[in-house]
Amino acid sequence: MNRFTDRVAVVTGAAQGIGAATATRLADEGASVAVVDLTAERAQQTVDAITAKGGTARAYGCDVADYDAVEAVFAQVAADFGAIHILVNNAGITRDNLFFKMPKSDWDAVLTVNLTSAYNCSHVAQTYMCAQKYGKIVSLSSRSALGNRGQANYAAAKAGIQGLTATLAIELGPFNVNVNAVAPGYIATSMTAATAERVGASAEDHQALAAERTPLRRVGQPEDVAAVVAFLASEDASYVSGQTLYVNGGAR
Repeated sequence: MNRFTDRVAVVTGAAQGIGAATATRLADEGASVAVVDLTAERAQQTVDAITAKGGTARAYGCDVADYDAVEAVFAQVAADFGAIHILVNNAGITRDNLFFKMPKSDWDAVLTVNLTSAYNCSHVAQTYMCAQKYGKIVSLSSRSALGNRGQANYAAAKAGIQGLTATLAIELGPFNVNVNAVAPGYIATSMTAATAERVGASAEDHQALAAERTPLRRVGQPEDVAAVVAFLASEDASYVSGQTLYVNGGAR
């Protein structure tokens, strides 16, 4: 498939995990991809993997929690590629702790990186998208938005993503901009490996336990989420907006 020929996509937090898988999937389907992470050096590995397969990608360093930095990098992307058609808000961190032990610095860090960055990137991207009367914004929420022990900060941020998504769909829809979110369940990434370590388990044991609780009897892979993001960013989903799609193997 070449659903993204002549499209330019910006993927944040794309050095690894879901972000890297998403950048790769979009490039595989013809997009020119701006691979954004905290530093260009971190993003380069993803770029190298894309270009090795004949795809088009460039690495950009940006602290997406800094509005001015986002504005500057998006202007550079638009200058390099000629437009911005697709934005995937994937950048995120965890600072897990029980609420009564959670320092305000960890609350602030998680809300800023996971939620405020989505505001920053979406706010800048919509200026390009509304002007050209075309755009796709897909943001990463999480099953944790429904509540998860030890993740009050992360759950609040990911629930905020869903509210932001629903509202932006209403406001940007008249400009032919689709806005959706994806809420993964347990995905085998470095982030879930860190969660395993926090509770005193190996990544393998933690994944095995999660698989037992999942109807499909396996944990998700970054590529599972990337496929759904690609659908929502494509014209196959041209009449889908304001939605949060859970990608969790059927778990309830």
